[in-house]
Amino acid sequence: MDIQTLTAFFMWCTIVNGSILIVWTLIFLLAPELVYRSQNAWIPLPRESFNVVMYCFIGLFKLLFLVFNAVPYLALLLIT
Repeated sequence: MDIQTLTAFFMWCTIVNGSILIVWTLIFLLAPELVYRSQNAWIPLPRESFNVVMYCFIGLFKLLFLVFNAVPYLALLLIT
């Protein structure tokens, strides 16, 4: 696999996962009650616990996004 293919791969991974992160965060910030009601049908949790779980998941996803998508893509851009 050459460096251009690897760079293109990480570019698209960064775009797709960054888009998922942005959409997920916007939905949770703009319509938290809708998210809570839809998820509460499957997994009943108190509202405070649900907020903590959602913030932790968003934070974990952001951390994994940065470590496994954005940083490798930027490193590949720097060496090409």
